[in-house]
Parts: sequence; C-alpha cells; structure tokens
Amino acid sequence: MEKITILYNDECPVCSLEIDHYRGLSSKLDLPLEFEKISDQGATLLASNLTSDDAKKRLHARAENGSLYIGVDAFLAIWEKLPYYRWLGRIIALPGIYSIANLVYDKGLAPILYRWDRRRQKHKQ
Repeated sequence: MEKITILYNDECPVCSLEIDHYRGLSSKLDLPLEFEKISDQGATLLASNLTSDDAKKRLHARAENGSLYIGVDAFLAIWEKLPYYRWLGRIIALPGIYSIANLVYDKGLAPILYRWDRRRQKHKQ
C-alpha cells in the first residue's frame, strides 16, 4: 500500500486533535501514513511547493508517487487507509455528496479554521 504523508497545522488545536486521532489509529494498525508538521518546514511541504501559509488554508496529503491531495480529496486519501473511515470516504465520494462536501469544506470549514489560526497567531505576538 502506498504511503501518504499528511501535512497538518500543529499550531491549530482542532487540526492537531484530528491528526492525533489519525496518528493513533495509524500507529495501532501499522498503516502507511506519516505526519508532517507544517511548522517544521519539512521535506513534504517543500516538495509540494507550498508555503506554510498556503498549507494552513486546506488539509494536504502527498502520496509517495508525488500526487498531492488537497481539501476533501486529502480526507478521502487518508480515510482510504483507515479501516474505520473507509465507509465514510465511500459516501463522501458519491457525486452529489462530494460536491456538497467540497463546498462546505472550501467555503466554510477551512476558511473558518484558517482565520481562527491567524487570529490566534496574531494574539501570540
């Protein structure tokens, strides 16, 4: 099974909570998932030609073959590796649901999390 590396915003409590859950399942089940903190400016981030700020705007996952999955597609790529989430991925991938999921994520959830992160970072300074 091809390995996928997940780029995640380790400074976002919501993002970290979800990724920690995936990491726990991956470790327990020995799944081909790796996790890279955006703040580390690591190899996957650089190979994907993303800035840290770009990577924080949406979830990103990169396959060993170089394919980059963004947003809902990243979730689908991750859930395909997680036995307890495959069913959810199959449902979300259905044509009508997929369009709605993209709309909700791209226009709602992702921008809200991104703005919240920027506000938190501004208050830290």
